[in-house]
Amino acid sequence: MNIRMMTRVALMAAVMAIAAQIAIPLPFSPVPFTLQVLGVILSGLLLGPKYGTLSQAVYLLVGAVGVPVFAQFSGGFGSLVGPSGGYLLSYPFAAALAGLAAGAAANSPRGRALTVSVLWGIAALVVIYTLGATQLAIVTQLPASVAVAQGVLPFVAFDLVKVGLAAAVATAAAPAIATTSRA
Repeated sequence: MNIRMMTRVALMAAVMAIAAQIAIPLPFSPVPFTLQVLGVILSGLLLGPKYGTLSQAVYLLVGAVGVPVFAQFSGGFGSLVGPSGGYLLSYPFAAALAGLAAGAAANSPRGRALTVSVLWGIAALVVIYTLGATQLAIVTQLPASVAVAQGVLPFVAFDLVKVGLAAAVATAAAPAIATTSRA
């Protein structure tokens, strides 16, 4: 890995730390509304599956050792095993899935790049919801339907907007990033 890619991985981990702090607690859910989905999808689309995954793993490692980079300035291993920990743990997998569209985002005509990026972003969102709601149900001992009602349904519309925004940013920025990667 070259210094440019290490810098990009670190920057996307930092983007995640910032996105996590833009948080709105919801009274009916232990899961706050954040901009983390935007960061996860964007990291995959811009860095590809390998380095997008690495950026999310770095983010989780920094948070797991206690740096308050998770939502509402929380950190520590307890965040990963708590009610919303499944969402956090899903991020490397989601970034890897979104990263499958990185080549299309960088090299395809805009319409195709945007479509492929949105589709892989939605697939990544499904992974986030699946792992997140599963851990939410297990930790809180809620029935699966209640975990989905509290940890998925309130977020779907906003998260789809975040996926679209990440796809739009990636299709605009990825060609330039890919060019500088070859330089």
